[in-house]
Amino acid sequence: MRRIASHLVGVDSGSVVLFSDFQDGGVMWTGEGPRELRRAVSFAEPFREAPVVQVTMSMWDMDQKTNQRADISAAKVTPEGFVIVFRTWGDTRVARVRADWLAIGEAIGDDDWEIE
Repeated sequence: MRRIASHLVGVDSGSVVLFSDFQDGGVMWTGEGPRELRRAVSFAEPFREAPVVQVTMSMWDMDQKTNQRADISAAKVTPEGFVIVFRTWGDTRVARVRADWLAIGEAIGDDDWEIE
């Protein structure tokens, strides 16, 4: 369990269309084998330290003629942002994906300042 030491808890969230490969014949729609897409996300304000980030697929459009395989996760989480990683493999054909994300962590207070 992660414990947040501050009374200032920050929550940020968003929604990102990762791709629409059916429109332009992109690799998620036309390719086979392992495929990966990475999309950087910036938080509205930085957290005091790297927050906990949850990523989910809120919309997916996949070909029903092939197996539906997908993996989505958050990587390289920092106080300023993170990277959404979407993967598929085999003969899966993915037309488009939208990801929603939620970040929870210790916020920086108005009275916090650093001496340099």
